[in-house]
Amino acid sequence: MHKMSKSSVATAIDILKQHFGDQLSTARSVRQHHSHTTTQIKSQLPDAVVFAKSTADVAAVVAVCREHLCPIVPFGVGSSLEGHVNAPKGGISIDLNAMDKVLAVHATDLDAVVQPGVTREALNNYLRDTGLFFPIDPGANASLGGMTATRASGTNAVRYGTMKDNILALEAVMADGTVIRTGSRAKKSSAGYDLTRLLIGSEGTLGLITELTVKLHGIPEVIAGGICSFPSIEAACNAVIASIQYGIPTARIELLDAVQVRACNRYSGLSLPEETLLLLEFHGTENSVREQSEIFGEIAAEHTPHRFKWTTDPDERAQLWKARHDAFWAALAILPGGVSMSTDVCVPISRLAECVEETRHDIEKTGLIAPIVGHVGDGNFHTLPIAMPDDDATWARIRKFSERLSERAIAMGGTCTGEHGIGQGKVDYLRQEMGPAVDVMMAVKQALDPNDILNPSKLFSK
Repeated sequence: MHKMSKSSVATAIDILKQHFGDQLSTARSVRQHHSHTTTQIKSQLPDAVVFAKSTADVAAVVAVCREHLCPIVPFGVGSSLEGHVNAPKGGISIDLNAMDKVLAVHATDLDAVVQPGVTREALNNYLRDTGLFFPIDPGANASLGGMTATRASGTNAVRYGTMKDNILALEAVMADGTVIRTGSRAKKSSAGYDLTRLLIGSEGTLGLITELTVKLHGIPEVIAGGICSFPSIEAACNAVIASIQYGIPTARIELLDAVQVRACNRYSGLSLPEETLLLLEFHGTENSVREQSEIFGEIAAEHTPHRFKWTTDPDERAQLWKARHDAFWAALAILPGGVSMSTDVCVPISRLAECVEETRHDIEKTGLIAPIVGHVGDGNFHTLPIAMPDDDATWARIRKFSERLSERAIAMGGTCTGEHGIGQGKVDYLRQEMGPAVDVMMAVKQALDPNDILNPSKLFSK
């Protein structure tokens, strides 16, 4: 076995070109697209891109790359936030977007079998006439393969869980070229190691996901949306904690701080009180959502002078949620020409108010523009520091702020990444959070991918 080198990568590309023809591209613009990152992490281009159409295509790429020690980086739609699609060692970016078929829907069993390139929106459009939907909503219209690889979450996690809770089984091509299935369509199993959960969140470092069996849920009979302003972040978080302790089965609980609300008012022509804002959504029957909404209104009244407004009318509900839907673009509009770095943490719900308040004080102390938006029903919140692209001094402050945020969350018994993953951006915090467990992770990586060809330099700092 020869060592990884530029010449061995070039040989692999030549062989793959003969096999795939026009499905392989070395054009710089294509390679740039497949390394783009939505963070300030510098793009690192692959040497070539292969557009896979089947599991057999993926296996063929792996076979060649294994022989020639050529790195492989999986690519969905490129919506990840921590440099997951970068190619620091070059090699092959394998684009899975053409593997976009819904292979089967088992409505009675509430599951579907899909290829990794199927996006969240595409699956739900396909399911529209079945009365079923897939609930995980990370905000971006990400591919399900990418969402699985990064253990994605989103606004519905309070009620429906995250990707790890909604995947029954996977098909994957491993580093040695073997195609495996990690489970069945059964809702539970005691058969051996849970390889499904091992691959979920592995960020393409252990295997390349080529098929998913996902759980589906019935579309709620009624959806109610609600909105309420609070005099402080602490008051809003305490209302959230009280509602969770009461047992209200809320589908979504989103928080926008005063800076974000002010930006949304300006961007979307709204007239919301420029205070901390909570947006909620309840799913169920007409009677159950009314009861849930009324109970939350009573809880909110103990923490704010503002009235909790809720509605089941779809148009009114959309208007209530407009601030949340426009939050990212509204935030960017605070600093015309500026760019952002989205980062997130998650803490136990009992520490949420404290963590968010300390983060807000940190933002004010450092003079950053950094609105706060949170999926606070599960203790998860995001900050969106914004600066001009060439403002090196501010970006240095932002990086220090992000470090303190991660360290703060870990110290509170939380995590440095609630839903964005580790990638390249947060490798320094994995060991701080997980300790010796990182050595176990690295042992698994070494066992399954001894030549380190699958998405190298992600998760671990080596």
